[in-house]
Amino acid sequence: MISQFFVLSLRGDVIISRDYRYDVPKTSSETFFRKVKFWGREGETAPPVFHADGVNYFHLKTGGLLFMVTTKKNIAPSFVLELISRVAAVAKDYCGVLTEDALRKNFILVYELLDEMIDYGCPTNTSTEMLKQYIFNEPIAAQPASVSRPNIKTLFAPPKIVTANNKSVVSKSRDGKTNRDEIFVDVIERISVTFNANGYVQTQEVDGSIMMKSFLSQNPDVKVALNEDLTIGKDYP
Repeated sequence: MISQFFVLSLRGDVIISRDYRYDVPKTSSETFFRKVKFWGREGETAPPVFHADGVNYFHLKTGGLLFMVTTKKNIAPSFVLELISRVAAVAKDYCGVLTEDALRKNFILVYELLDEMIDYGCPTNTSTEMLKQYIFNEPIAAQPASVSRPNIKTLFAPPKIVTANNKSVVSKSRDGKTNRDEIFVDVIERISVTFNANGYVQTQEVDGSIMMKSFLSQNPDVKVALNEDLTIGKDYP
């Protein structure tokens, strides 16, 4: 079970970041890059797995990018490195090429892929073919038009269906141009329960938060609400 997933440039810039468990400091990417640079100054190569300040770091370098995972759990390194390798391979399949420019142009698509591949830090689906039925964003070609490459938009064209999935994006078109206005909402819930020696509940607490990341152009009015059929604070027999 992983805590965070990052994609960094060789300059240390964070291109992609996803925090799944919120139990590792948000500055972990800076700590990781300082450690990697330290090994580089010593003329050595940073090991793919190392431990620092109570956090386990796993990383692979591919396509001029650093794919990095953090966790406080004791996980088999081969499992995490294989997961990183699979995520990088899927990102390349969808973006057409694995470069910093490709990820920056397709960062919304990459976030959608991460949400489908990893759920609360646990890998769920890393198959390119199986993911196609869940991915609705189209890739943006990062290479010049003069370069002859397969039409990735045709290869991974999303199904033209209407879905009630809460991960679907909000799309909008203006002036005859295709502009994508998107907003992502994550609802995070935490349950804390204390039991006594006899197995009875002593204390119980539920808390949570709603995290939102907006890529909407201009400043439109957006209303986000809970399900109207949801009842909170009502006792049932």
